[in-house]
Amino acid sequence: MPQLSFKILESADDALQHLELLQQLSPKLTRETAHERLTEMYAMGNYKLMTAWLNNTCIGLCGFWVATKLYSGKYVELDNVVVHKDYRNQQIGEQLCSYVIEIAKTQDCQMAMLDAYLENNAGHRFYHRLGFYPRGFHFLKRLK
Repeated sequence: MPQLSFKILESADDALQHLELLQQLSPKLTRETAHERLTEMYAMGNYKLMTAWLNNTCIGLCGFWVATKLYSGKYVELDNVVVHKDYRNQQIGEQLCSYVIEIAKTQDCQMAMLDAYLENNAGHRFYHRLGFYPRGFHFLKRLK
């Protein structure tokens, strides 16, 4: 298992430097759309992007935020977990998610949650190995 270092990016501009990694998960994501959305996410005040580094190369990232829901209490939501395609299957994703969860524990989070696309079977197996389980459906309705 590679020895990683982690860094929390504090701004949309810092996060945008890792667009290529984000595009491995969302290939149609443009620089303009990413900039607009990341700016809005950071402006809300509780979004962070954790990066995983091997030597001087960013090889993974995971967005997250802490919030509260009635049914769960305080929770951390992991978002856009991605490991560079050349570094997968080396427990990097596990280390990245574990690091985010440790941060959440220091903030008294009661639960960790995330969304995974229905067709992402490899992601489902990965999250099951980390102790996540499906609890329901995430419904969407386009408004524009």
